[in-house]
Amino acid sequence: MDQVRLSDGVVTLTPFRAEDIDAHLAGEDELLVRWLNGGPSTRAGTEEYVRRCTAQWVYRGPARVFGIRTGPEPVLAGTIDLRFAMPCLGPGQVNIAYGLYPAFRGRGLVTRAVHLVCGYAAQEGAREGVIRVDPENHASAAVARRAGFRYAGRMPEPPGSALDRYVRELAGAPVGAHAAAARTV
Repeated sequence: MDQVRLSDGVVTLTPFRAEDIDAHLAGEDELLVRWLNGGPSTRAGTEEYVRRCTAQWVYRGPARVFGIRTGPEPVLAGTIDLRFAMPCLGPGQVNIAYGLYPAFRGRGLVTRAVHLVCGYAAQEGAREGVIRVDPENHASAAVARRAGFRYAGRMPEPPGSALDRYVRELAGAPVGAHAAAARTV
């Protein structure tokens, strides 16, 4: 788990960990609650989530959650996670979900993070990335498009909602010049 580090020189991704709890709780806002978390985080809930995330890394489970970090002394700017198994995914697909704290939005950091996790997911055997977006979440859809994902339609999602689905081949797809230096250390 500690050996996984992806970076393009601006964004660094490392596994989400217990040391991130305070920064995560301080950074969460109404947009993260609405689009990603499904409700406000609590310390106890976040601690449990970090325990589950850590176990997924240790046992190479189907969920891998990264902290998005930036700056000379990398600070937590948000999270991005990969789900290699979900009922809505086909063989070889990986779901990508992301959220950035307000102070870090509007700088292209999530797009960079998506490029980095796409390379990682391809190394782990995924062939196609999937980003599912609430139709009203225009900022998240814009990230998907900037990261080279194409709109694949609106799909029903339980309970009684629908999400826009964006897809991108992972192998051999151009990822942009800023992600060319990505590496796993």
